[in-house]
This record gives sequence, structure tokens and C-alpha cells, in this order.
Amino acid sequence: MPQNHRAAQSVRVLLAEDQGMLRGALALLLGMEEDIRVVAQVGRGDEIVRTALDVRPDVALLDIELPGVSGLDAAAQLRDEVPDCRVLILTTFGRPGYLRRAMEAGAVGFLVKDGPVEELAEAIRAVLRGETVIDPALAAAALGAGPSPLTARERDVLNASVDGATVADIAGTLHLSESTVRNYLSSAIGKTGTRNRMEAVRAARQQGWL
Repeated sequence: MPQNHRAAQSVRVLLAEDQGMLRGALALLLGMEEDIRVVAQVGRGDEIVRTALDVRPDVALLDIELPGVSGLDAAAQLRDEVPDCRVLILTTFGRPGYLRRAMEAGAVGFLVKDGPVEELAEAIRAVLRGETVIDPALAAAALGAGPSPLTARERDVLNASVDGATVADIAGTLHLSESTVRNYLSSAIGKTGTRNRMEAVRAARQQGWL
């Protein structure tokens, strides 16, 4: 009975997707479901929490790779600041590391974008009922892959290594000494089984560790 009552009220959805055409298409398709209403759309990760505080959605549907703040970081912020909002990650990149990080951030669903919209609509209903929804193939891959071997600081250093940043640049950005940065880089390179930091960045991204 409570479930039917909730459906009759419509599920309020916040949609975060940086590609405008895809965002509009998703909003249109979800809006065709009788019990789902897209109450807000944002194109940046750093707009998610502020918008959620304004519109109080039941479900936040988040892409991972967003400008400003990643969908994974936004999920953790929503858990702390809008705890009644359930987070469902919808991404192009079905990487085991992303799934683990999403669950750690408080997400209750993780789907890849190549599925049918009916599946997405049902996933939204399911997470609102308190269920967890995970793409089955990705769940199996995540179990086989194990947790990320990188520490939080090693991830920070690798993230700061993009775009040709020097060791001095990274040290300044993260407020670390250059020798400490070199140590973290060396450790991350060893853990990823790569030859240099750019290979380590690529390998970590492919696994979803960054």
C-alpha cells in the first residue's frame, strides 16, 4: 500500500549529465513514464548538491564524468547533505573500480548507459523502494577485480599528474614536498605494474580507480 501511494505521487528525479542532447533525451524519455517526474537537470557536478537542496528529489541520477565535481564525489556529498535522496549512477564506463567507489560513496544503483530506458525507469522505482540495483555483468567483474590497491594520497598524486604537470607543480597543488610526491608516484607506478606515471594514470583510469 505505501508503495502504490508513493508511485501515485510520482518519483521526483534530479538528472546530472554533461552532454546536453543526452540529458534532454533522458529527461524526455523518463518524463513519458506516468510515475516519474524529472524536477531538475544539471550539466555540472558542482551544481548537484545545491540543486538537490532546492528541489529535494527522491532520486538523483548521476553521470560519473562531470565538470566541476565527479558524480562519485557528488554522491558522497548528497549522502551527507541530502540523505533522503537515493543516488543511482548511470555511466558510459562500466569499470569495476567505479562501482566500488560508487557504493562507498553511498550510491544504491549503478547502471551503464547502453541499457533500455524501461530498465532505467524500473531501476529508479527499485532504489526508491529501498533496493540496490547493479548491472549484473559489472557486479561480477567487480567481485573478481578486488579493491583498488591505491591509497587516497596515491590517487591524489596521479590525478594531479595529468596535463603534463611537473613534480614541482604536483607538490605545490597538494601542499607536499617534492620527495614525498616522488615516493607516492613510485608506489603508484609499482602497484599498477606500469613504467611511468602517465601509464599509471591510464591504467588506474581503465580500472576505475581514479
